[in-house]
Amino acid sequence: MAKPVKATIKLQIQAGKATPAPPVGPVLGQHGVNIQQFCNEFNEKTQDKGNFIIPCVLTIYEDRSFDMLLKTPPTSDLLRKAAKIDKGSGIPNKETKGKVTKQQIEEIAKMKIEDLNTTDLEKAVKIVEGTARNMGIEIK
Repeated sequence: MAKPVKATIKLQIQAGKATPAPPVGPVLGQHGVNIQQFCNEFNEKTQDKGNFIIPCVLTIYEDRSFDMLLKTPPTSDLLRKAAKIDKGSGIPNKETKGKVTKQQIEEIAKMKIEDLNTTDLEKAVKIVEGTARNMGIEIK
């Protein structure tokens, strides 16, 4: 029989840099999870991911054990790194912040396809292009 689920938590933490300090500690502490065990496990699994932000879905069970599901970095984070900008535009349709090539968009789409709601690469490219446009990034 499956263990009863107590809570499901979504966190976004920089790869290899989870610490018991806020915001991780208080969120996990209120559910009785061993914070140090989570931090060690997360850091071990993400140490090779560079400086990306890694979304994590944590399923916490009644016996205080947990399952961790790591996802790919957010599309906006990948686009910012590709365009070499620190943040997107405040006025995306009028002000452009950076430029990316079609090839970079396709590479990001290939990386993200497992987390998107499509399995078609062309549609995944369209999704990433839409995110780029909304960030004020020009596609060449």
